[in-house]
Amino acid sequence: MNILIFGPNGSGKGTQGAIIQKKYGVPHIETGVIFRQNISKKTPLGEKAKAFIDCGELVPDDITIPMILDRLREDDCKKGWLLDGFPRNLAQAEALWAALEKEKIKLDYVTEIDLDRETAKKRIMGRRLCKMDNNHPNNIYIDAIKPIEKNGKMVCRVCGCEELSTRADDQDTAAIDKRHGIYYDTQTGTLAAVNFFKKRTKVISVDGSVSVKEVTEELLKKLK
Repeated sequence: MNILIFGPNGSGKGTQGAIIQKKYGVPHIETGVIFRQNISKKTPLGEKAKAFIDCGELVPDDITIPMILDRLREDDCKKGWLLDGFPRNLAQAEALWAALEKEKIKLDYVTEIDLDRETAKKRIMGRRLCKMDNNHPNNIYIDAIKPIEKNGKMVCRVCGCEELSTRADDQDTAAIDKRHGIYYDTQTGTLAAVNFFKKRTKVISVDGSVSVKEVTEELLKKLK
């Protein structure tokens, strides 16, 4: 099963991607990892990508897409794959679709976690890190994982640690708005890419405002 997954920052896309990966036994492929691997191995494409990255420029699609295709041809992708983080805009969606068609690689599903912009932003800003273990989920805006109140202070819901902190980038409203501005753009941005695929293949949309468990149940039900 070959799947693309979409969702704004704060939608829980990473969590659901990990669940899909485990459920279907397919590799979870992220474009950032592909870049790092190609650069570290000094592949021809990696060297080209590094030149753009070192200059602070975006890597062109004619470098990115061949990297992705090379990854999709690897042995662990023979039974399927889950591609995350690409395409980010309409032009990339068009280029990726054309490349998959040319290579005769079938795209079985596109999954979209639908979440309104304000809720997505609050979820990002609501993340709290436990000093004892950053993997303990705490978020002041999500009831299911809200920190516990103890003696008038919010503490880790998992271990009771009284030292919860925030990541600087989670509180950078300008950066969040910039990323979301790209994602929620229905003309040329990521949602425009989702709409492009809706006209060409099966797109599964799930409500991202409910609990993680409910999102998972709906997603897996529709992927059958």
